[in-house]
Amino acid sequence: MDFSRVQNYRIEWLVSFVAVAHHGGFSAAAKALYRSQPRISSHIADLEQALGVRLFDRTVQPVGLTPEGRALLPHAQETLNRFEALVDAASGEAGSVRGEVRLAVYPSAGAYLFPLAVRQLWRTHPHLNLVLREGQTLDIGAALCRGDVDLAVRPLLPLVGDSGLACTPLWREPLVAMFPRGHGLASTEGVWLNQIVGTRLVTLGESSDERSHQFETDHAFAEAGLSPTIAFQTNQPQTLVSMVNHGLGVGITNSLAMQQANTDGVLCVPILDAHCHRTVALWWRADQPGSTAVEAVRTALLSLPRPRFEWATDSGEVTATGGNGVGSELPVRPF
Repeated sequence: MDFSRVQNYRIEWLVSFVAVAHHGGFSAAAKALYRSQPRISSHIADLEQALGVRLFDRTVQPVGLTPEGRALLPHAQETLNRFEALVDAASGEAGSVRGEVRLAVYPSAGAYLFPLAVRQLWRTHPHLNLVLREGQTLDIGAALCRGDVDLAVRPLLPLVGDSGLACTPLWREPLVAMFPRGHGLASTEGVWLNQIVGTRLVTLGESSDERSHQFETDHAFAEAGLSPTIAFQTNQPQTLVSMVNHGLGVGITNSLAMQQANTDGVLCVPILDAHCHRTVALWWRADQPGSTAVEAVRTALLSLPRPRFEWATDSGEVTATGGNGVGSELPVRPF
């Protein structure tokens, strides 16, 4: 587009032009726009001079459009309609919230939260578009730091070292052990980490050792003073189930992943050690200007029911550091 051809035109010229055409005269247009008649006349004269054509026949009463004016009118109306839509999209009309918000989630959280969030927003903010970005936990954090997404739902671990981020805890879910049916520990009411530390383990996480050491499984074993043998890692819960089902090892993962996956052929057992849980939080950039669209989505996500877990000892609610409670905001600093 050649912007140099249009940069000297003013939107108020088109407003006055359309008003005169619709109301049949300069005086009527001035009353409709709450402006003086000389101001309206000046706008039309400036527009005619810029275009190099006469738009109105002033020899008749009421004034009529010239052929050039009739040709311009539908384009001027369309321009004003589009400009009005632009304003509505940016600021909202009559209290409505409009815009596109990008939400990054890891797969099991996306399976649980995203449909609920969309249905909620359809009711409360029908002009707001929520865009799903699924990815691995580390990639989600990086995308939020870069500004590629507006909000993220991801665990507190691995730690994020960006002082511009803030988060609100959403829920806590227990870690569970997964056995093939028929395994000696598969029918127990619970299992301790020291019972499975010597077996081959299959966990959720990155395949690279240098990137996976902060995941909850590693943290839980470290708290217990144990060194596990992690044979395989995957970021796909269904792949983890398949590995366990085929006898490649004992699985350890978060409860929500198993509630969203097909667990035919395996049995999930609660882990009895302390610190065997995942805390999931809603994250955003606290160092960016506020957005009504982002705030609307954040409010919707915080209002959704927390998942309940078959293996949990509580409802999945989590208390923030310092006793602030569910939904309290936590500043995130480099660790």
